[in-house]
Amino acid sequence: MLPFDFHSPVEPLHFPLFDEKQVRVDVKRDDLIHPFISGNKWRKLKHILHDAQEAGKNHLVTFGGAWSNHLLATACAGAKFGFSTTAFVRGEEVSNPVLSLCRIFGMELIFVSRSAYRAKETLFETHFGGNQQAYCIPEGGHSTAGAQGCSELLDELHHEYDHIWCACGTGTTLAGLAMGKLQKGLKAALHGVPVLASGDFLNDAIRGLYPSLPPSTVTLHTSYHFGGYAKSTAELLRFVQGFCAHTGILIEPVYTGKLCYALFDRIANDYFRPGDRILLLHTGGITGILGMHEQLAQHQNSTEKLF
Repeated sequence: MLPFDFHSPVEPLHFPLFDEKQVRVDVKRDDLIHPFISGNKWRKLKHILHDAQEAGKNHLVTFGGAWSNHLLATACAGAKFGFSTTAFVRGEEVSNPVLSLCRIFGMELIFVSRSAYRAKETLFETHFGGNQQAYCIPEGGHSTAGAQGCSELLDELHHEYDHIWCACGTGTTLAGLAMGKLQKGLKAALHGVPVLASGDFLNDAIRGLYPSLPPSTVTLHTSYHFGGYAKSTAELLRFVQGFCAHTGILIEPVYTGKLCYALFDRIANDYFRPGDRILLLHTGGITGILGMHEQLAQHQNSTEKLF
């Protein structure tokens, strides 16, 4: 097994809104697992890397956008556990802090057009089909092995929750939590906040990993994408800045900011019952905030009340 294990802490969140609505909110700090292999990125990679190791592979190949937390996590994990790494990056060649970190950790970057990027299996076969040491990791770690790692988060909880909330990109984390919930007989309702527009597609993505999941296992809150992936608004940026300033916990507008905004909005609009206990999953990946630091800085003096 890989010589790396970590159980992230759970911290309570305190806001006047929570007291007013008589709910308790805790946050699972998976962002503290590792500076670069953080949150659900490590949980999704854990069993994937073990499978690659067991298969005798030493070269990890994966896919992602120019600000992908998954690429950075894979690059760092490869360096830590003795794999070479390559990533196909969607779009024209660019330079940014996340890609620079990937290169620092030894990852080779291959930039491909958006049309070519859609045919990921073809890209892998064309470049690495004859390489017996190459191991293909799906974009974002979307796989049953990735979901299995996410399901193990539930083993670390010391309290019963009425609701568990997480942000969704590929749906892998939510799928793993859903399967783990059924296996462990937990009563908590599972909620996903898609960060892409038209997020209902995640129902099919989740059941693609676990076809036996009942349709009612998860609830998707699809109206908090703020325009789509990596899109934001002044309202969202003000919220993110205010949350960080109030808690000392860094969130970002791509994933965790939308998740937290959605939860606050649902609480404010009486979605929950008085006395409900809610767990918010901080899935890490906060290096993505570097691409929006200028926009966030414009709201650094905001004193607007969070809901």
